[in-house]
Amino acid sequence: MMHMTFYWGIKATILFDFWKTDSWLSYILTLLACFVFAAFYQYLENRRLQFKSLSSTRGVSAPLIPKSGTRSAAKAASVLLFGVNAAIGYLLMLAAMSFNGGVFIAIVVGLTAGYLVFRSDDDGANAEAENPCACA
Repeated sequence: MMHMTFYWGIKATILFDFWKTDSWLSYILTLLACFVFAAFYQYLENRRLQFKSLSSTRGVSAPLIPKSGTRSAAKAASVLLFGVNAAIGYLLMLAAMSFNGGVFIAIVVGLTAGYLVFRSDDDGANAEAENPCACA
């Protein structure tokens, strides 16, 4: 039976029927995986924002002159990373919806640590591109 409220315990099913924890070791490894996955989400978001800033137009815009190959490659990378990041964000949300308190805390702490390590140094330079939603 699926839990519909937060619970604390080592027995949890995360995302798939085959990803079940039934011992302390499997539970701790699951929490570590959730933490790393959430921090990796922030790393990819940082890469995506960097590619987005590379692909943005700067200077004078000339509609008849085609954009350079670097900008289109950066835009393609930004679009691809957006799709991957959206998928990771939704998987993190579904893992949090297991309603296991430890899994939820591991995801939130992983997102926070990832933001601290990978995204806190821009000092709001990309404030218009930031979205507080973990799935966008």
